[in-house]
Amino acid sequence: MSLNERISKIIEYSQLTPSEFADEIDVQRSSISHITSGRNKPSLEFIIKIKSRFPELLWDWLVTGEGEMLKSQVPEEEINEEHTEEEKIKTTPLPDLFTMMNDDDEFGSDETETETSISSPGESVIPTQNKAPEKISDSQRLENSGDHLLDQLFGNQQSKIKRIVLFYENGKFESFEP
Repeated sequence: MSLNERISKIIEYSQLTPSEFADEIDVQRSSISHITSGRNKPSLEFIIKIKSRFPELLWDWLVTGEGEMLKSQVPEEEINEEHTEEEKIKTTPLPDLFTMMNDDDEFGSDETETETSISSPGESVIPTQNKAPEKISDSQRLENSGDHLLDQLFGNQQSKIKRIVLFYENGKFESFEP
């Protein structure tokens, strides 16, 4: 069974129309018809939206088509095995920043920084150039005048500007004609 067919089966299971199903999982209505017809393949985000809205669906069935569609159809032994594996994962918490700080007796003490320079034969040191930045006053002209810049852009063509239009973020615009 293809992924598109499984999604059609989920729509049937939900007892919703395709447009209601699209609204339920918060996707565009057209995407449902494109996926069920086979025109498009569903994205991972689309599958995650289905799984989050219908948590009773099994990931294995949804993604690969293997196994049962619903958790209630899986024998209890397999469900118990899944829970024990999840519990094993959950019982080993990772240390966080604050527990690591409490374990560190020397946290906050003054440390002296020592610089160690290790150079490998494949690396070269690039000397830094200390150039004094040039000060530019507000009244200086730019090197290229506007006409010179336009000549560069248009390849010295004898074209003249007909209109300049500026579009602003708020949706307004201005039009200038020389």
